[in-house]
Amino acid sequence: MYSKTAITKPTDSYWDTIEKIKTELNYADAVLIGAGAGLSASAGFTYSGKRFEENFHDFIKKYGFKDMYSAGFYPYKTLEEHWAYWSRYVFINRYQDAPESTYQDLFKLVKNKDYFVLTTNVDHCFQKAGFDRKRLFYTQGDYGLFQCSIPCHQNTYDNEIVIRKMIEAQGYVIDTDGTLLLPEHVSPKMAVPSDLVPYCPKCKEPMGMNLRADHTFVEDSGWHKAAERYEDFIRRHKGQRILYLELGVGGNTPGIIKYPFWQMTYENRNAIYVCINLSEVCISAEITEQSVGVSHDIGEVLKQLI
Repeated sequence: MYSKTAITKPTDSYWDTIEKIKTELNYADAVLIGAGAGLSASAGFTYSGKRFEENFHDFIKKYGFKDMYSAGFYPYKTLEEHWAYWSRYVFINRYQDAPESTYQDLFKLVKNKDYFVLTTNVDHCFQKAGFDRKRLFYTQGDYGLFQCSIPCHQNTYDNEIVIRKMIEAQGYVIDTDGTLLLPEHVSPKMAVPSDLVPYCPKCKEPMGMNLRADHTFVEDSGWHKAAERYEDFIRRHKGQRILYLELGVGGNTPGIIKYPFWQMTYENRNAIYVCINLSEVCISAEITEQSVGVSHDIGEVLKQLI
């Protein structure tokens, strides 16, 4: 049995490591990608700094927020203000394209392989980059979906149309490239009209985001079908030469990607585990001989692999 005690993997030189990963990709029967927030960060979807300041300057001024993520948990006094914040949050992280080509480069690497993606990311970047949606399992939800906040039923609802209406109601113009623009001398409104606040069509309680935060998370039929396809992929490739490619996975939810990848590598001597993470490369001691670690920007590594 593998240990959950991780070590920082000492690797060969950077270029030797790149060549080793290329070789493993070439000979792998299948590739299972495990993607965390670090992959989207490499693609330019950062939650603080310039991107946050440009789109939420009014909320920052009023509340002193430091980053986009933590501001999403603030208990706004009205649903109108809550959705003013969240509509911008959802739009720039779900309906805008990522600034960098990281996801497109990853697709180039695996598109001719038998691949599957397991991800905790909720920003839809895989599908926008061309990945087959039937080869994706978004375990933690999707910024593009509403659900009942109770929830009284297990359905989800596409939110793009209403999110765009909320954005425009705050005074923004959505440019052709998805950029949010404010006309000259216009200050954004920090509330949406009451008639745009979403309510559950069944119980009439407020809608919420389909994001896994607690026991109210809705696993709809699409979620369960994706879970079944993931399990089928694992079954079909049991014992084969499979490459577990972990990209930007941190320590918040290791039980979803990291630990299962370690376990499956440990149980299959034909498998190899590759961990690429700018901030932290952790590998179980029991699988070091089957592992490659790269502590470098994911986007740059993918370009080298191409």
